[in-house]
Amino acid sequence: MPRFFVASPLVAGELMSLPDDVVRHVHVLRLQSDDTVHLFNGSGGEYRARLVEIGKRTAIVQLDEFIDREAEPPYRITLAQGVAGGDKMDWLIEKAVELGVSSVVPLTAERGVVRLSGERAARRQGHWQALVRAACEQCGRNRVPDVAVPQDLDKWLGNLPPAENGELRLLLSPRAQLGFASLPTSAPTAPVTIAIGPEAGFSPAEEAAIVDAGFATLGLGPRVLRTETAGIAVLGALAARWGGW
Repeated sequence: MPRFFVASPLVAGELMSLPDDVVRHVHVLRLQSDDTVHLFNGSGGEYRARLVEIGKRTAIVQLDEFIDREAEPPYRITLAQGVAGGDKMDWLIEKAVELGVSSVVPLTAERGVVRLSGERAARRQGHWQALVRAACEQCGRNRVPDVAVPQDLDKWLGNLPPAENGELRLLLSPRAQLGFASLPTSAPTAPVTIAIGPEAGFSPAEEAAIVDAGFATLGLGPRVLRTETAGIAVLGALAARWGGW
């Protein structure tokens, strides 16, 4: 069933004009009048809708029924990810959404090869947020994770609030204190934050600052994983451990 994100209120029984980007998808998929689609706006659940009119640049749907369906895991994970170069970051964010991440914070770090600030950072954030919406359309999520504006590690750490009771903060590091088996076996009710460095990792000084912010260092075994592999590996492993599948 074709699924589309629309950034507007949805009300069962109403007629609605679809936004331009969704109209383009309707044409690409060669949908016809009376075809059924599902629409969601990120606030939870989705609507079954019927295409009633398709023009060259317009499409109108009848919103038929609200479906109270969710595909969220029973935990909340923020992925604080050192910005990777090339298309690695795009791929990583897309797969993290499929694996249930709640939010993504792109971080610029001392050893990172990508530097983002000002208008360039804002454009990249918009690009990543569009990828998140598309990933939600594909994987069936009806709540859209947020991608923060890329920011320096020091700024992010400085703005972190005190850890909540039971909050789990983890820094993936080859020099880890904890192994994966030491993590809780059931999903925590408090937020989880996972910090991962860029291609060359965080510097020792950066790791020390992250640990000072309440993070425990976590290892994923004897092999050193690439930055785009580490996040996906830990999200998949936690889904299996905490009931995210």
